[in-house]
Amino acid sequence: MFPLLKTMRSLTKAKLPGVILLCAFCAITLVVALVVVLTWLGTHFVNIETAWLAALFNAGFGITMGVGGWFMLPVFTVLISGLFQEKVIRRVESVYYPESRANESLNFVAELMHDIRFTIVALALNVIVLPLYLIGIGFAVSIVLNSYLLGREFFESVAGYHIGKVEARRLGKKNRRGRYIGGLIITVITLTPVVNLFAPIIGTVWMTHLYHGIVPEKR
Repeated sequence: MFPLLKTMRSLTKAKLPGVILLCAFCAITLVVALVVVLTWLGTHFVNIETAWLAALFNAGFGITMGVGGWFMLPVFTVLISGLFQEKVIRRVESVYYPESRANESLNFVAELMHDIRFTIVALALNVIVLPLYLIGIGFAVSIVLNSYLLGREFFESVAGYHIGKVEARRLGKKNRRGRYIGGLIITVITLTPVVNLFAPIIGTVWMTHLYHGIVPEKR
């Protein structure tokens, strides 16, 4: 049910290293771009005339945005994974589930818009959680929240590739435990240095194996 070893082996057996490197590049680019833009906005609209105080504020704001961006990385995992999702699913299934057939190819534009909407909602929920960090429970709450969000979204994306979003949602509800544990693993990976750059690929591979473990007849 919880295919950790199979997922790790799949990264090489399904010939995914090239996709992983491209995914890592996209993740780094996205985080750096967000930090730069948010830092610029913060410093641009705050006018401090004293030079040393302005420099101190800019440095502090930049560090804060960097740390904030780090903890917000789980939110953007789905958006990044959408760029590689179909390719990863096809490669994994060609090795492990060669008789599996998707109903139809994913509509890239529709999937991208769905991922953008999810990212906006997830980002809003994570922002709401931020004040809880002040009383020491924000990190735990964010882990629980993002585990649910990522588990649901990754599972429904992979399962939806075969049975459609509606049926994928129903199947996910019947297998909440496996879906949530998968989401927890993905969330922990997104907060682990270096490894988090590969989280979108690992999440897709994990949920592909989880789906086929739940619905073996699709093999």
